[in-house]
Amino acid sequence: MQQMLSTQQVEPAQRLAFWTDSVCNTYVQLDCDAAAGAASIEGDIAAATLASLQLSCVTATAQHVRRTPAQIARASEDYFLVSIQSQGEGLILQDDRVAHLRPGDFALYDSTRPYELRFDGPFQQYVLRLPGPTLRTALRHTPSLTASTVSGQRGAGHLMIGMIRTLAADIDTLAPESAHAVAESVTQILIAGLSGLPAARQAPVSQLAAYHRQQTKAAAMARLRDPALSVASLAAQLRLSPSTLHRAWAGEACSIADWIWARRLDAARRDLCDPALRARSISEIAFGWGFSDAAHFSRAFRSRFGCAARDMRAGQPDRSVQTGTPPTSA
Repeated sequence: MQQMLSTQQVEPAQRLAFWTDSVCNTYVQLDCDAAAGAASIEGDIAAATLASLQLSCVTATAQHVRRTPAQIARASEDYFLVSIQSQGEGLILQDDRVAHLRPGDFALYDSTRPYELRFDGPFQQYVLRLPGPTLRTALRHTPSLTASTVSGQRGAGHLMIGMIRTLAADIDTLAPESAHAVAESVTQILIAGLSGLPAARQAPVSQLAAYHRQQTKAAAMARLRDPALSVASLAAQLRLSPSTLHRAWAGEACSIADWIWARRLDAARRDLCDPALRARSISEIAFGWGFSDAAHFSRAFRSRFGCAARDMRAGQPDRSVQTGTPPTSA
């Protein structure tokens, strides 16, 4: 992978501090304590970036990791993290739930709320870090999905561990033009795994509501490049009232307007990562996907993907840029 950090790089007396700094610089601000009776933590972190995703592999000795309210208050870090157990066992504690991870299992946790990670012995995990808005516009009630174990023995969980192992082995040889597509595939497998959790199951909707929802999505996708696209114009096009559209949309992870902005931003990111469109400026790409203000696009892009558009295009997302509040109107 692109970055490698190891406690072997420093003297034994400095290793606990070095490990804590390495973890904070790779993920979010955290406290790390060695296991009872141990003087320090020994470990390695290998990390690489894939579009807006970060993939890392952590191999370390026993420890207790905490994300505290004070750390959250001091920073604007808005990420979801996914721990995929490879060796040993671990616990994730968040939102009054505990996920017990064995090899192959994974679980989600949210950097905007306190959490703990506990490892009573040596372990290895793959860790995915992705911007918070990416999942919040795809899954309803994400706070109910944290610290819930997704089994790696079957279904999407089994696909996830296989995909992550292959990606970790090959990420350094991955062509830049493939990064967006691979990152999107990983995200979709993650969403599929989380969607199987009991808390993610949606109440059934009527056939008419499902039809109107499908109509709305199809019409919006066909007009994503239109700056005049709005809920009102969609309702007029479909000969429905805005209130009917909103009722049919109930149960989706976000509002119709936020869904439209998310699809536009995803399309812009895809174009920014396409070498064939390198000659087009960032503003041209933004305006081509329905944005009418470059500053608005810049803020919205950072909010959704956790980095500036120019850094995404360069393949070097700026980790100092944190996510914020997504756009709320179309």
